[in-house]
Amino acid sequence: MKKTAVFILILSFLTLQSYNTKPIASGNNFLLNAQYLSNKLNINDEAVRLAVNGYEKLKEQGRLINQRYLTIADFSKPSSEERFYIIDMEAQEMVIQTLVAHGKNSGTLFAKSFSNINASNQSSLGFYITGNTYQGKHGRSLSLIGIENGINDKAAQRAIVLHGAGYVSKATIRQMGYLGRSQGCPAVPESQAQDIINTIQGESCLFIYAPDKNYQKQSKLIG
Repeated sequence: MKKTAVFILILSFLTLQSYNTKPIASGNNFLLNAQYLSNKLNINDEAVRLAVNGYEKLKEQGRLINQRYLTIADFSKPSSEERFYIIDMEAQEMVIQTLVAHGKNSGTLFAKSFSNINASNQSSLGFYITGNTYQGKHGRSLSLIGIENGINDKAAQRAIVLHGAGYVSKATIRQMGYLGRSQGCPAVPESQAQDIINTIQGESCLFIYAPDKNYQKQSKLIG
């Protein structure tokens, strides 16, 4: 084979690879992976970067059984927008994007105040690991284990769980201009709750984000 033909074949292969290769979320290239996800899925850059960093650390620590999915609730966005994302980290694809409520004392349209205190009715930021499902007043729900000390580690005491709620709907937004609010739980639409629970149950990573300086100073998982 002539040298020119060999060169063309090699160049074609490298070009094909550059289009088909997806960055893998592991080790030192998590920043590349986060940027890729942010650009591809149109999610807040910082929310994705911090989420992927914490997800990687939890994987390395062996704390995630369901490693396939990373869930982000982006509270930098108003509750009238679909700000709840479930990402398939193997396929690097969005599998679910929908509405999510914040705590009623965290704010109205935007969540601005956060707490780890019992009966605060505020959302808690940070990383959670999904726990067991159970039947509660909102139907089948998913327990959440807050794993950041002083930030969200009282989630179990506060009964902070993922559940469906009728006030998480486009009809509520049309009526009030914002979603109904929870007692601190990341509540999702009733029509999607079971699909969401079935996807992320089994010790996967959920990250609740807001551009909160206090959280960023305290967290040991995002740095």
